[in-house]
Amino acid sequence: TDIVEKEMYTFEDRNGDSLTLRPEGTAGCVRAGVENGLLYNQVQRLWYAGPMFRHERPQKGRYRQFHQIGVEAFGMSSPDVDAELILMSARLWHALGIRGLELQINTLGTPAARAAYRQVLVEYLRSHVDQLDDDSRRRLDMNPLRVLDSKHPAMQDIIAAAPSLQDHLDAESVEHFAALRHYLDSAKISYRVNPRLVRGLDYYTRTVFEWVTTELGAQGTICAGGRYDGLVEQLGGQSTPAAGFAIGLERLVELALLQQLTGANVSPQVYIAVLGGSEAVREGLGQAERLRDSGIRIELNCGGGSLKSQLKRADRSGAYYALLIGDDELTRRAATLKNLRAEEPQQPVEFDRLPEYFRDRLAVGDKS
Repeated sequence: TDIVEKEMYTFEDRNGDSLTLRPEGTAGCVRAGVENGLLYNQVQRLWYAGPMFRHERPQKGRYRQFHQIGVEAFGMSSPDVDAELILMSARLWHALGIRGLELQINTLGTPAARAAYRQVLVEYLRSHVDQLDDDSRRRLDMNPLRVLDSKHPAMQDIIAAAPSLQDHLDAESVEHFAALRHYLDSAKISYRVNPRLVRGLDYYTRTVFEWVTTELGAQGTICAGGRYDGLVEQLGGQSTPAAGFAIGLERLVELALLQQLTGANVSPQVYIAVLGGSEAVREGLGQAERLRDSGIRIELNCGGGSLKSQLKRADRSGAYYALLIGDDELTRRAATLKNLRAEEPQQPVEFDRLPEYFRDRLAVGDKS
């Protein structure tokens, strides 16, 4: 692949050992699983996050150091796993509020079917070799399927007239892809079948997919993945079906900024002000934990301070309510509640009722 040929950072350390910075996360995840006995004869779902490195020309949306979040599923060969991965990514876009992504899917078939197609494709491309750009000529011998992914304007007519991989697929791969499409249709996930989608790494088999946007120019792929049933065995493990995807964080953040998305509100919903001695502090700590267990965002005043200064901190925190706990509140076993965002009289709320009170008042779903 292009990554192996010209984009890897490889160097020798002081001991003369050859080291390579990882260009992507899947191979390393597989290797770790193989070496630690996590993959053999078992179903496994793993995730990873971290920096990756590729020696390529830096441009908008493409950097020599970038970050990926990846998800990998091992030990399952059926198309429902492919569908689950796509549905998981779709749910993420919805949760983040990302708009306008297009899902593109394709099938690459088995290695045997792809090898037969490769011969047909190479013959076709050699008949047009004088029209190929430099990258496509280089790929002709190493990875001819990547020619289909060329964005060079002069290559588009040649690519459009090229033989189709779909005409050379085995029956099982056709059935697998049809089942995936059925699952996506049932889940009401919109997609476009892109027969030229081949992915940049040649370990993929059968399903491949990308989530793309038109808002980032040429570097529009936000998330990409697919099935790689032969990779575990290639890296020294037992034959293990596998599928996964990775998200480019820099591109995702850039798209979120373009769409002017705001981050999740992490301000506290309730600020607990503590007035008095150690017993009030103890009660404040206990009530804070009880409310957090109920799903309510809490900030607890620590270090003391006057009522006035603590209420100022409460207001600056963005909380909706201040909860006052002092000697009087300890005596009556009820906190004093102050609404920081509306003109309401202060009121006592029994300690034992606080979680229920705030669940109803905040709906705990009011996490905006």
